[in-house]
Formats: sequence, structure tokens, C-alpha cells
Amino acid sequence: MGEQPIFSTRAHVFQIDPSTKKNWVPTSKHAVTVSYFFDSTRNVYRIISLDGSKAVINSTISPNMTFTKTSQKFGQWADSRANTVYGLGFSSESHLLKFAEKFAEFKEAARLAKEKSQEKTELASTPSQESAPGDLLSPLTSESINGTEEERVRPPTPQPGDARSELAQNALPSSHSSTSINKHWEAELAALKGNNAKLTAALLESTANVKQWKQQLAAYQEEAERLHKRVTELECVSGQTTAIKSQKTELNRTIEELELALRAKEEELESLKAEVEGASDFRLQMDSLSQKLKESEGRSQTLEARLGELERRLEGEQQEREAQRRSLRALLQLLDSKIFELTELRDTLARLVEGS
Repeated sequence: MGEQPIFSTRAHVFQIDPSTKKNWVPTSKHAVTVSYFFDSTRNVYRIISLDGSKAVINSTISPNMTFTKTSQKFGQWADSRANTVYGLGFSSESHLLKFAEKFAEFKEAARLAKEKSQEKTELASTPSQESAPGDLLSPLTSESINGTEEERVRPPTPQPGDARSELAQNALPSSHSSTSINKHWEAELAALKGNNAKLTAALLESTANVKQWKQQLAAYQEEAERLHKRVTELECVSGQTTAIKSQKTELNRTIEELELALRAKEEELESLKAEVEGASDFRLQMDSLSQKLKESEGRSQTLEARLGELERRLEGEQQEREAQRRSLRALLQLLDSKIFELTELRDTLARLVEGS
């Protein structure tokens, strides 16, 4: 199955300053993904982290490594193969403890794998020891335990370029799908930038080549005219002699060769012009897309402003309607009171009329 990611977290990556061996030097501009990888074919655990396309951590876990917690959010370990000390700054203590727990777990697994490999080595070396009973040397000397045997058990640490290809072949767990998408778009953006840079360089080189070939073309044309003049002069001076004819034939052959070379250069010029036009079209497309993006952003801002204005107008109209309703209610109350007073006045007048 190859190498697979088994645990991932995010942290700021540091390395010890090789000159002072005291100060920490940041190797990532921001928090990056730090992952444990397991190679089932070689039974090896590694810690890998990428900052864009740059491998900032590429460390193979060995039984003699120790992860040390130096503060609540910072931990470190030494890698003798890389001849450096790695440091990780986490966002919380829980992330640090989880990383340290996984480090201890995979370190123990690496130790067991090394012991199994040593047992296999001892079993493989037993027949040779029995065939030579006079040799009392141990198959595992102190040198083999500390250096040679460990190097044989653990594969050499891959270079930073290999970590990029291994990470590209192994997707991170589903819990980090958003990080993978971000890395994918960052890779796409980097590829577009690289293509743009290559096209720009090719355009500049093509322009320089066009100028050079134009100069060569002018020189060839001048040489052809000079040869034609020379042929005319030879014909006028020497007549139709055999020597002149042979020289004329050679000159004509040279002229034909020059004309063929000119045609080839013209074809190369046409192809380069086509490439330059293609690069120009690509630039125009990029400029057009950028302009459309700016226009879309401007329209979005305009629509947002209009929406805010409409909301304000709607709120004002609602307030006006509410004020009108309150005014109408007050008028109705006033009208009711006036009607009541008129009714009382009518009743009073009616009683007066009846009494009189």
C-alpha cells in the first residue's frame, strides 16, 4: 500500500540555528499541517510537513528519539540524521499532548520493528556462526547497535523533493479535506504563475531571437546582393570563360543555399510569431478575467449599496405608515368623542323641547 498518513495536526515549525545551536529559526510563515506517515512495506514511521512546495520537516522516527515538552504549547525533538533539532508551536496544550502521545506510540512501534529486524538478522547469521565455532565475536557489537544496524533497519531519509511526490500520492484524512482543497488551489495557482513566468521568459527569448534573426537575414540579403554583383562583374570582365562559369555555378549554389537558409529562418520566425501571439492571447485572457473580476466586485458593491438603501427606504416607509396609523387612531378617538358629545347635546335638546 506504500506510505499512508495516520495522524495530522497544525503547528508552527522551527529549526535550531545551526550556527548558535541556541536560537530558534522559523521555517514556516504560518501554521502548517504536520503529519505522521507510516510505510507498511518498510515498517517505518516518518514526520512530514510542507509549506507550499517546500518540505520543512522530513524526519524518520527512531527508538532513540525523544519528544520534549518545553512549555504548554511548544515541544521539540532532535534528528541526528538531519543534523538538526525540530520545534513545534501549537495553538493549545491539548494539541501538543496529542502529538506527544502519538510520538511516543510510534517511537515504541519503531523500537519493536527494529527488534524484530535484529532478531531476523541474528537468525540469518546463526548458520555462519555454527560453521565457524572458533569465532567468539558477537554478531551485534556496540557499533552495529548504535550505527550500522540502525542504518540497515531504517531506510535513508528522503530528500525534500521526494516528500512532495509522496504527499501528492497520499491524500490526508477526510477531517482535513478543506486543507487538501486549499493546498490543491495553492498548487494550481503556483502552476499558473510558473506557466506565466515560462511564457514571459519564452516571449523575451523569442523577441531577442527575432531581432537576431532579422539581423542575420539582413546580412544574408546583403551577402546575396554582393554575390550577385560579383557574378555580374565577373561576367563583364572575363566573358563567358569556363572558369567564370564554374565560379558562377558555385556562386549560384551558394545563393541557393543561402535562400534555403533564409526560408528556414523565415519559417522559424513565423512559428515564433505564432508562439508570441499565443502568449499575448494568454495575457489578454488573464487581463480580461481580471477586469471581469473587478467589474463583478464593483457590481456586488453597488448591489449591496442599493440593497442597503432600499432597506433604509423600506424602514422609513414603515415608520411613516406607523405614524399615519397612530394619527388615524387619534382622529378616530377624537371623532368618537365628538359624536358622543353631539349625541348628548341632541338628547338634551330633545328633553328641553319635550319639557317646554
